[in-house]
Amino acid sequence: MTATQHLKVACQQVAPRVGELDYNRGLAQRAIREAAARGAQVIVLPELVQSGYMFHDRQEALALAEDLDGPTLSLWKTLAAELQVVIVGGFCERLNAEEVANSAALVEPEGRVTVYRKAHLWDRENLVFTVGDQPPPVVETRFGAIALMICYDLEFPEWVRLPALAGAALLCAPVNWPDGPRPAGERPAEMVRVQANAAVNRMFIAACDRCGDERGVGWVGGSLIVDADGYPLAGGARNPGEQLLLAELPLADARHKHISEHNHVHRDRRPALY
Repeated sequence: MTATQHLKVACQQVAPRVGELDYNRGLAQRAIREAAARGAQVIVLPELVQSGYMFHDRQEALALAEDLDGPTLSLWKTLAAELQVVIVGGFCERLNAEEVANSAALVEPEGRVTVYRKAHLWDRENLVFTVGDQPPPVVETRFGAIALMICYDLEFPEWVRLPALAGAALLCAPVNWPDGPRPAGERPAEMVRVQANAAVNRMFIAACDRCGDERGVGWVGGSLIVDADGYPLAGGARNPGEQLLLAELPLADARHKHISEHNHVHRDRRPALY
């Protein structure tokens, strides 16, 4: 990608239904096609969009989980090839007869699929999922170097730093942010942390949240696409319904880590003191 080119990225904030696999596949397909029709080259879907999120227990998750050659990833591969886009989305991955992972897939138009398993599990996820043990991958796609992680992973600055140091220009993060109390007038802290992570690494971030009530849980609805200075290019305010966010990213900006004549966000680190 040359310095004059821009990458058009979409976040599709939708409302999957827990346990309704056919519905969720149709929902994702419509979302992907809509974003591609609007010119998106990279399309990000929410965490666990394939299955829904609020499992009663591990057994329910196992019953809804899919293998890497299951119908959801097979559909995403077909759509990526047809539409010539990169698709990033979350799914419940069957690891074996007893274990599932909270996973995200990055599907390229050439057919390559990169899978990441969530390494930081939130709350009751610890009762359902097997924790991931690999760092966030950085994938050299035709559109640039793209990393992926999932939701709560974003709250660990050390984790976000890894793909930034490895050369990622864009971090795509499927998320499900449960809504919670906060002081009047304040934005959800999850959204603020995305902006901070982008700024301290000079890296673009596309975080795709979900919407819709699921088994009594509401969601932040805080999808946002953030530039390398930490400012929202799309989103940035809560939206409780479905929304399509689109932004054009000058990815070359992420290669420039200087924030002043004498400061560089990565070279200024002093790991020996930490």
